[in-house]
Amino acid sequence: MRHTDPDDRADVPRPGTALPGGTGPADLNLLRTFLAVYRSGSFTAAAGVLGLSQPTVTTQIRSLERQTGRELFERLPRGVAPTTVAHDLAARVAAPLDLLAVATGQDTASHERAAPVHLAGPAELLCTRVLPALAPLAADGVRLRVTPGLTEPLLDELRAGRHDMVIATYRPRGRVLTAVPLMDEEFVLVAAPVWADRVGDRPADEGPAALHTVPLITYAEDLPIARRYWRHVFGGRLSRSAAVTVPDLCGVLAAVTAGAGFTVLPRYLCEAELASGALVPLHQPDDPPINTAYLAQRPGRPANPDVTRVRDLLLEAGRTW
Repeated sequence: MRHTDPDDRADVPRPGTALPGGTGPADLNLLRTFLAVYRSGSFTAAAGVLGLSQPTVTTQIRSLERQTGRELFERLPRGVAPTTVAHDLAARVAAPLDLLAVATGQDTASHERAAPVHLAGPAELLCTRVLPALAPLAADGVRLRVTPGLTEPLLDELRAGRHDMVIATYRPRGRVLTAVPLMDEEFVLVAAPVWADRVGDRPADEGPAALHTVPLITYAEDLPIARRYWRHVFGGRLSRSAAVTVPDLCGVLAAVTAGAGFTVLPRYLCEAELASGALVPLHQPDDPPINTAYLAQRPGRPANPDVTRVRDLLLEAGRTW
């Protein structure tokens, strides 16, 4: 069998391979540094992977940007975000460089090579469902960087390359991102037993009027979850203000469990309290409000194989949530 040298492969970048824009030959060292920054999300992390100093990595990236005539990374307060030019370049060189590293014995163990997986989403869902589901991957060497936040800014950061995946509370619009359903969350109207005993079954008969004297607890002044519940279940507009606002659903849960008033929560967040009797559903409609959470990514195959592992495990776990 004829031995094939890696430089004989048509898809392996060689020193004479042109960079985007026809600016001249590519330098393998610069491309390796570029790929390390692209995958790790920062010059400092890439320096650690490559065994270089951070100033050396910075200098090499600037050199590559001069050769391409385009900015490859947007400098952020924490790390960097790839530009569209960087995404295109990574798509061209990632697989060939990985093949070349394997062929020349320069690749490292998978736990050393793989960059962290950057995952973001609602704090409550991350803490109660996602992190427990992903716990086994940590023992296998998968590194996670988890960011809680609201869907809209997190999706903007995903488009900018700051995250690998975002769990979104709605399907992203446009074609920049792809998304698949992850789970359905049911919303429930709940209060502590002290309020449930006073209200009784009246919400089913009287509707919202039965809750007029009960304080409303919510996580934002515009009452987003409660307003949706009102429209879907009671067929009307919620026209009252909150007695207490806590910008954290876990805080809302704690306040309501302690007897502060009533609220609307995702069922997954208060399952234990409902099971124990610490919270009581004030109304159980035949058709409760449902919201679908989506797992969003940038299109294309991820350069980091651990992103695929995290994605697959999340989708598998989501079928049971």
